[in-house]
Amino acid sequence: MALRDWITRLRGKEEAPPVAEPVAEPVAEPVASPLAPPLAPPAITQPAGLPTPPVPPEATSTEPALAPALPPLAPVPAVPPPFSPPGLAERIRADHAGADHAPAPPAWPDAPALAPAEDAAALQAAALQASLASSEPDPDAESEPKGGWFSRLKAGLSRTTAKLTESITAVFKKRRLDDEALEELEETLIAADLGVAASQRIVAGFRKTRFGKEVTDEEVKAALAEALAEILAPVALPMPINPGHAPHVVLVVGVNGTGKTTTIAKLGQQYRAEGYACAFVAGDTFRAAAVEQLQIWGDRTGARVYPPAKHGADAAGLAFDALTDARANGTQVLLVDTAGRLHNKSALMEELRKIIRVIRRVDPTAPHSVLLTLDATTGQNALQQVKVFKEMVEVSGLAVTKLDGSAKGGVVVALAQEFGLPVHFVGVGEKAADLRPFAARDFARGLVGLE
Repeated sequence: MALRDWITRLRGKEEAPPVAEPVAEPVAEPVASPLAPPLAPPAITQPAGLPTPPVPPEATSTEPALAPALPPLAPVPAVPPPFSPPGLAERIRADHAGADHAPAPPAWPDAPALAPAEDAAALQAAALQASLASSEPDPDAESEPKGGWFSRLKAGLSRTTAKLTESITAVFKKRRLDDEALEELEETLIAADLGVAASQRIVAGFRKTRFGKEVTDEEVKAALAEALAEILAPVALPMPINPGHAPHVVLVVGVNGTGKTTTIAKLGQQYRAEGYACAFVAGDTFRAAAVEQLQIWGDRTGARVYPPAKHGADAAGLAFDALTDARANGTQVLLVDTAGRLHNKSALMEELRKIIRVIRRVDPTAPHSVLLTLDATTGQNALQQVKVFKEMVEVSGLAVTKLDGSAKGGVVVALAQEFGLPVHFVGVGEKAADLRPFAARDFARGLVGLE
């Protein structure tokens, strides 16, 4: 009400003449210093002649008082690291310890930290050694399992036998051995990887002795086994070991994956069992698994192992040092591993020649045996491998491996017919006893499924 009365009285008076306001001179604005306190806002001056308005009474606030300050928030717990499953090395160790399952993952709060980087090499080495130990044959196992060598040979040749005998049975069911039957027989033999030359030789023999006669499939199998044994007999020769060389040096060569390192390990086991002082040269210096494998077999058999000083070391220099030391300590058999190389790479093949030149500085007659390992699963490609290696390093004999995993075991017949090189060994399994000297008659009868 006081405010309304004041306005009414003001309207009833005469308006006062306007008072000219003095013009103020412009004043430069002071520059605020960052260190000076902030300037107070300018005061508002009431114009002259106007009554001072009354100050309205202070309103009573109806708003509730502010709530008291909230207590500080509790710290957020740290998020646990994501679960990391056990690595390869842990799984391998668990399997070999007899565990049925991988180790259970730890609880969240106690989740282990990842292995430090410097332990990665150790874990890989442990995993490699465990895998090699599980995949390689046990030298203490029974050397002659139940059934004997011929049973294992037949079992190893079963895929080749099935392929060959099924075709023979389909062609010969109490029929006359005429030109058409002989042509079908030749096609069957070629398809079984016996080679064109050997197949033609066998069919020519059938034409002379049985042409025009009625024959059964069993009679054909028996006659075929005789013909195969006749081809194979001249090449079924053992690899001689002459301890007088002190040591007898065996250089093992072949393309990648033919089983050179495994063959060396099996031969070392057999020679140690025969009483020879044997040593291994890990000449496949670019493949760490090959060096590890020979070291494991050296520990098992008591054979000395000559490893490279570093990864990728010169194989010729390693062979030179190993032969020098072997001559000094009375080693009788020195088995030299080499890196796998393709037969169509002349630069890699030249490295083999270098190894031979270098070791002949120690012993002019070395190597005393050059064993070429062939994978039976390669079939007719094995013929080209033999041709090239024979020209480059004077191969003295063959070892045919992995017959148990192949339907191309007939390639042994093609090799015998084509080159006449001694076939010293055949392999039909993973055990040390599954690598044996080649027996022509057993192999021929096993190939056609006869007892």
